[in-house]
Amino acid sequence: MTISKKRMKRFLFGTVEEDGFLTKILLYTILVGISFIFLYPLLQMIVKSFMSLEDLIDPSIKWLPSTLVVSNYTKAIEVLKFGDALKDSIIVSLVPTICAVISSMLIAYGFAHFKFPGKNILFGILIFVFLIPTVLLSIPTYVMYNNLNMLGSLKAYFLPALTGFGLRQPVFIFIFYQFFSQIPHELSESAEVDGANELQVFIKIAIPTAVQAIIICTLYSFVWYWNETSLANSYLKDSYTTLQIAVSKFENIYKQLFPAGNVGIDSASQSFNESVLFAGTMLSILPLLVLYAFTQKWFVESADRAGIAGN
Repeated sequence: MTISKKRMKRFLFGTVEEDGFLTKILLYTILVGISFIFLYPLLQMIVKSFMSLEDLIDPSIKWLPSTLVVSNYTKAIEVLKFGDALKDSIIVSLVPTICAVISSMLIAYGFAHFKFPGKNILFGILIFVFLIPTVLLSIPTYVMYNNLNMLGSLKAYFLPALTGFGLRQPVFIFIFYQFFSQIPHELSESAEVDGANELQVFIKIAIPTAVQAIIICTLYSFVWYWNETSLANSYLKDSYTTLQIAVSKFENIYKQLFPAGNVGIDSASQSFNESVLFAGTMLSILPLLVLYAFTQKWFVESADRAGIAGN
């Protein structure tokens, strides 16, 4: 059975409608290479978090530890006070996230469906505020919060989020604005003719059309608040110790709980090392990995539909 050159060329290089074999090989090679670049540090951290001190200093051991040292994680849990830190992280991340999503929807709906003097100017200022580096606003913001007695409590997080000045909140307002601007005015006007007020139109018409935006903004906001350490250290003080703050203090706390004894291999194995630090770091990002594992399908679908709506 002979295969024509035209058919072989179509198989190797494809057509306008379908990629060929060589094109797919090249595409998957590029994707695997890019994925490996991003996953390599994470894989290294996972492997080393189970290594003993002997494996760390052994140049012949790269990926497979001679023995799995689970005690690195038990020590890290004790150092981090994982239960309390996890609870504080959830509170510090979830409360302002809920506030930011609700206020972003209200602000975006107002910009999308109401006409008022200076609307375009205010929307331009909103975009401009997002472009200003956060570091330039950190000192005046800290002074203002201090004068308002907001430091040392969660008010420094959720009150700004309620007023539209949460962490990277202009992005969420713009996303919701894109969704709400797609709602036909005839639909809201017909609802008002049927006796619905503006709040009912917002709840029964606007919110259901922005479910994808709600999912995206909630996940992004939660992750950003979870990973934030500088603001948490400045605004929350010692009232909340999140996992990220605990990791930043990991070495000092570890040396207090597990002081180094006499010089020797036994005491050296108890000393602070990369394996224990990597175990603590893995514990700090583990909740986010679990969250992404359960919400991956919704997030991908929502991001895809959000891109279509944004066009």
